[in-house]
Amino acid sequence: MSGVTFNRNRVKLKKLLGVRARLALLAVMLVAPLMLDRVRTLEDFRAKQVAQAAEEYANLTHHAAETQREVISSVETMLKSAAYIRASGGIARSCEVLRASLPTNLPWIRSIMFVSKDGLVQCSNLNFQVGLKLGDRDYFKKAQESGGFVFSDYLFGKTNGRPMMMAAYPVSAINPDQDAVVVAGMNIDWLSQIMANLGGRPGMSALLVDSTGVVIAAPADHASLVGRSLDTVPLMSAIAEKALSYDEPAGSVSFTASDGAQRTLSFARIAGTESRLIVSMDEAKVTAAINREIRTAYLQLGFVCLFVLLGALVGAEKLIIHPIELMTGMARRFGEGDASARVAKHKLPSEFIPLARAFNAMAAQLSQRERELLASNDRLTVMASIDALSGLANRRGFQSRLDFEWLKAQQYDCTLSLLMIDVDHFKLYNDTYGHPEGDTCLTRIGETLSGIAADTLGFAGRYGGEEFCLLLPNTDAAHALAIGETVRTAVLGLGVPHTTSSHSVVTVSVGVATTTPNDTQRPGDLIEAADAALYAAKHRGRNAVVEHGFLQRLDEAGMALAS
Repeated sequence: MSGVTFNRNRVKLKKLLGVRARLALLAVMLVAPLMLDRVRTLEDFRAKQVAQAAEEYANLTHHAAETQREVISSVETMLKSAAYIRASGGIARSCEVLRASLPTNLPWIRSIMFVSKDGLVQCSNLNFQVGLKLGDRDYFKKAQESGGFVFSDYLFGKTNGRPMMMAAYPVSAINPDQDAVVVAGMNIDWLSQIMANLGGRPGMSALLVDSTGVVIAAPADHASLVGRSLDTVPLMSAIAEKALSYDEPAGSVSFTASDGAQRTLSFARIAGTESRLIVSMDEAKVTAAINREIRTAYLQLGFVCLFVLLGALVGAEKLIIHPIELMTGMARRFGEGDASARVAKHKLPSEFIPLARAFNAMAAQLSQRERELLASNDRLTVMASIDALSGLANRRGFQSRLDFEWLKAQQYDCTLSLLMIDVDHFKLYNDTYGHPEGDTCLTRIGETLSGIAADTLGFAGRYGGEEFCLLLPNTDAAHALAIGETVRTAVLGLGVPHTTSSHSVVTVSVGVATTTPNDTQRPGDLIEAADAALYAAKHRGRNAVVEHGFLQRLDEAGMALAS
């Protein structure tokens, strides 16, 4: 009887312990050692996490200080730009330009004003500030004395009594004859917003203080301290004393506060100011938070492992792994350059269809943007190297071609010639016929040079204004001189009227230089030699072609052509 009962119980046990239950039990047996090892690892890292937290806060301090430095730097740049505006014109014109060019992407700048030597506001983007007297402000006096950028301590505005900080830069730093000072009012609320990532952390205090220990900015959880001196705040006076007593621009120190708590202090000075960013960490509170996080991690780890194991038994391979692998393969193909890669939605569970649609839409949009970007880059490359008026290469395009031909000539030990061509009396032409006709004249000359360059296998460009150039690879001096004469006669043959010229038509002067590039020369030497020859052609009465080699020192009149 007992045997029958045992067999019945065994059958029931087999039914209870089906395949899923057995696999789950096996999985738990495999995962349990890993969980225990994880618990031990977490315990071992408890002390290390405190140190890591301190290091993290130090890094946050440095990052926040750098962010604040960028804000100060942007203010300094803006003031210097305004100073350049003031130095280059009168107060009326400078004020007009200042208001028209004041950027809107610097929300921490409340106002910018020009202040006279005696401290009277002459101009401001805020009209009600005109006429204010700032001569009694310390930062104003310091800017005049130091001749450089000055950032003030915490103060209150004269017009609205709102807390703010000021920055000043003397125009005399740019133009000694100018005694005005550019002053900017800063919105300290933005400084607090930049420090937002330092707030809401247990056991952590973050403050930006000026040189006197007054709080300039703080995260939202310490916003009530803004404007107060740390000496008047319990538990903060020791922090301020520690941070302000160190001369180093940045550092970290541990000490015991007056309440007996062990604290770690990180501080960093904001470049260009006497302000300091102070981050204080209460190690006891940080440790308590870490302990809670570890306990939570234990619970989460247990639940996650349980659900993962059960999910694996219900078909994780089909419902999760396979769709992920499919989408990963599509993403890999797309990343390798296959713009046609798309996820087939009919092969995925319904939960993955929105993700597949989003991926396909993203892939299509990225493909379209890449095509547009390539087309834009091609257009910009062409536009950056072509002169729109003459249709020839501009100075940038010519310089690139000259560098290329120089290296090529140096490699194959062959000659390289350059013609510098200048339209004679072109200013008089513009004054007589007007700039539209001048542009037409330059266009016709550009077309003429383009044809000559095609015939001579050269490279023509507009060097600037009325000056053109023709680069002739593998061309000796005699041939280059002949081509220069061809250019002169071709322009003369255009017969463009020029009544103020002695030839009654538009003419050009041509300077020719030839060399065989070597290691002791540079492309600029060839340009200088051609310019010197052009200069000689101008002095010979214009409408002339003058050849000048690197070894030639004097022309027939005894005039120096090159150094």
